Amino acid sequence: MTEPPVGRRERKKAATRQAIADAALQLFLARGYDHVSIRDVAEQADVSTATVFKHFTGKEALVFDREESTDVHLVAAVRQRATGQSVVDALRRHVLDTWLPIAAHPQWEEFNHLVTSTPALRAYVERMWARHTDTLGAAIADEFGVDHDNLACVALARFVLEIPVLAQGRKDRAAAVEEIFGILTNGWQAPVPGCPIPDPVPAPSAESGQAG
Repeated sequence: MTEPPVGRRERKKAATRQAIADAALQLFLARGYDHVSIRDVAEQADVSTATVFKHFTGKEALVFDREESTDVHLVAAVRQRATGQSVVDALRRHVLDTWLPIAAHPQWEEFNHLVTSTPALRAYVERMWARHTDTLGAAIADEFGVDHDNLACVALARFVLEIPVLAQGRKDRAAAVEEIFGILTNGWQAPVPGCPIPDPVPAPSAESGQAG
């Protein structure tokens, strides 16, 4: 049985979008972000410039082609967590499951250098992270029945989003993520030479009525 036409159209759109994003990244890494135009990307992907803009809002968005899905997955990590699982633990699992595979990609270091060495992309990342913070903070706040601008929820969202940055460059990224979440869960304590940070203590879930 064949799938409905809508399914085929969506697959075709997704394939075109991915081809454009792949072409853009290839050019950005080879020439540098500032030396590549939208027209260059369109020619590389064998599409029109109008098609590029149909799928992406601008040149920066070509670098972060999964930005929209990031919000969706962050919210899902909070709202669809297992019964009894705390918000913090759900986000810990989400970071481990999503960021570690990305950081293990052979082009990750090259991509990261592209972003950090390009002022326009660094500025875009800050705006993007602010949007993700708002979205995640609101999802966390909803779990506890508080206003979306609740400082505890906004602070948690921002800190969680910064964890991959803090873990970047560590020999054992997974251990670094776990250690940082341990600090978040247990509270900051003055480090003692030779004394490891204790493992995270399970945080209370939203069902308990306490922020986790």
